[in-house]
Amino acid sequence: MRRTATRPIGKHRAQGRPAPAYLALIDAFPLRPLRSDDDYDAALALLDSLAIRPEGSLDPAEQDYLDTLTMLVEAYDREHYADAKERDALSMLKYVMEESGMTQADLGRLLGNRALASLILNGHRQLSKSHIRKLADHFKVSPALFLQEG
Repeated sequence: MRRTATRPIGKHRAQGRPAPAYLALIDAFPLRPLRSDDDYDAALALLDSLAIRPEGSLDPAEQDYLDTLTMLVEAYDREHYADAKERDALSMLKYVMEESGMTQADLGRLLGNRALASLILNGHRQLSKSHIRKLADHFKVSPALFLQEG
């Protein structure tokens, strides 16, 4: 006789109504495929507003929304901008640094740690939300430019 895996009684999660903050995000921009540049622009605006919030301030449902919206934006980018230069966070950082004449030492001063700048530029450490906020403010660009893809 074959046994099927069952979830232990009392260990399942209640499936209640989603958190109000999540529902507010869904009301502002429902999660669905992006079909136009207007959808894409609206998604980027909301993505930016979530990405610049202080690290750890998103509740789990808001973080799920941010992650899903990021995937939708990335899918639109791949479909509509496939021929564009690869847009990962590190290559974007290096590009804007080169264009502005910023050195690794300058980046270290901006982020508050020269060793951290080295780790980031060598691909050993990813940008945190606070790094992204500082870079976006410094370069006067959208924080989405520095979001790590896939």
